[in-house]
Amino acid sequence: MKSLSKSLLITLAMLTGTPSAFAGEQPDDARMPLEELRHFTQAFDQIRQAYVEEIDDKTLLEMAISGLLGSLDPHSVYLSETDFADLQEHTTGEFGGLGIEVGMEGGFIKVITPIDDTPAQRAGIQAGDLIIKLDDQLVQGMSLNDAIELMRGPKGSKLTLTIVRPNRDGPFEVEVIRDIIQVHSIRARMLEPGFAYVRIAQFQEHTGTEFREALEKLLQDNANFKGLVLDLRNNPGGLLNASIEVADVLLEEGLVVYTEGRLPSANTKYYATPGDLLNGKPVVALINEGSASAAEIVAGALQDHRRALVLGTSSFGKGSVQTVIPLGDNTGIKLTTARYFTPAKRSIQAEGIHPDIVVQPAEVHLLESREQIKEANLAGHLTNEKTQPQAGKTDLSQEDNQLYEALNLLKGIEIFSTSAANRQTVDTEDPTVSGANPDN
Repeated sequence: MKSLSKSLLITLAMLTGTPSAFAGEQPDDARMPLEELRHFTQAFDQIRQAYVEEIDDKTLLEMAISGLLGSLDPHSVYLSETDFADLQEHTTGEFGGLGIEVGMEGGFIKVITPIDDTPAQRAGIQAGDLIIKLDDQLVQGMSLNDAIELMRGPKGSKLTLTIVRPNRDGPFEVEVIRDIIQVHSIRARMLEPGFAYVRIAQFQEHTGTEFREALEKLLQDNANFKGLVLDLRNNPGGLLNASIEVADVLLEEGLVVYTEGRLPSANTKYYATPGDLLNGKPVVALINEGSASAAEIVAGALQDHRRALVLGTSSFGKGSVQTVIPLGDNTGIKLTTARYFTPAKRSIQAEGIHPDIVVQPAEVHLLESREQIKEANLAGHLTNEKTQPQAGKTDLSQEDNQLYEALNLLKGIEIFSTSAANRQTVDTEDPTVSGANPDN
């Protein structure tokens, strides 16, 4: 065996004793398979000497680490110095690129979700799209990191994506203009008097705090607050702690999520602190196939605690936890270390959260109504002095049919809850008023 191979074998053996992020948690009988290590060093030496193009040892070792992690699952990756810096930017809400969350499927790049108000969303990229070419380069055979690197570029530069989309014949091209991506995690407004809407685009470092502050302002500005639509559609996830903080705002108490892994540090339970900010006001959570990871944690926790009705389509199904482990020199690895489970012990991995009420996205076209004669059209009709002029309304049913159905559901819950409370008050004060019969 060449001297390089011997040196590399010694180095690898030494590395097995190097303290890691999980030092002290490795089994005492863990041993490196020496024969397989010899095979690795032989392959390394042959590539180093005989490959058609010269590659330096540092690059080869980084490629080996990247290939090792990439063979585990779609979410375990090697983080080069650039990737490590980009990850930190991503969690703080500003980074460069197209604005899509992606993964690998069948050798191609699969769009998990386009991020709100980004070049990708404006260009019409959809969750579930398969990217098969970046400009003139085929994606098949690339690593995920290589593909992401090609999608990066200076602000204003163009990239042509060749896309295969379910239920559409043949590949088609989409031109996207790169930009600096600034993700605003929280957007909030009133849909109608009493009914609030909060959109969470991604779970970042301050999402939990921003969500609480947004709800507090909506409550302060709307004395007759009746309910909330929480929009988690096309939310690719983000930080685990942020999802726990968001669920905590709406839960009175109880388990939010728990994780299970091979190491003791990976087995953790996360609980909500006492106090529901909305004090039991009804919540409808919207999800779709672009809702992943941390978004699924929130939807699963609210569903299991019966704190919200979940509406939309089944979520993405990413139920694994990645731990970022620095390796030094501003590099690191993102390693899948655990699976997470909802309070009812449901694993989301490859299964997703199934909505309580399925509503597919659709284009709604209203039918033209025939002119009908009504009382108000009759000559000499009596007027209604209590009739108030109606303000113009935007047609939400045509803009976003899922949100329209969520709002209607929220109204129904609120009406039913109010009616039930009123009946209970009447029954308590005078049972005969409500038609109660003591003999029955």
